[in-house]
Amino acid sequence: MSEFIRKSHNVSVLLYHIVCPEKYRRVVISEEVDKTIKETCEEISKRYEIKFLEIGTEGYNVHFLVQSIPVYSPTKIVTTIKGIISRKVFEEHPEVKRQLWGGEFWSDGYFVSMVSKYGNEEVISNYVKLQGMERQYKQIQKKQLELF
Repeated sequence: MSEFIRKSHNVSVLLYHIVCPEKYRRVVISEEVDKTIKETCEEISKRYEIKFLEIGTEGYNVHFLVQSIPVYSPTKIVTTIKGIISRKVFEEHPEVKRQLWGGEFWSDGYFVSMVSKYGNEEVISNYVKLQGMERQYKQIQKKQLELF
C-alpha cells in the first residue's frame, strides 16, 4: 500500500505504472526468472527510495507499480530497475542470455504512467478547477445580504 513519504521540505505520494517489454518480445520469464525479478526488486527497494507495490509478468512484459520520491525522474526509475534486474537475471539464469542473442534483457522502450491515489484525471481536474469557488460563493452571498 502506498503511503506519504515525508522529507525535510516536501511530502509526496508519487505512484507510477511501468511496463517494460523483453528484448525481441521473446517470452523468457519462467517461474524461476519471475522469482529472481521479484527478489531483485526487494534489493532495489533497500538500496534506493523506490518501493515496489506490485510486480506482475504477462507474456513478454513486466508490469511494476512503484512509489518513489520527487528527486527520481520516471526515466531514472526505469533505467535503475531495468539495469539492475537485467544484470541479476543474466547472472543467475545464463540460459536466458542465450535465448536473447543480443545480450540485452529489455527492449529499449517502456511505458510509464502516473497513478493517482485519490482519483483519475477528471476527478483531479475538477478539484483544481473548483479551488477558491467556495470562498467566491461565500463572498457573493455576503454582498447579497448587505444589499438587504
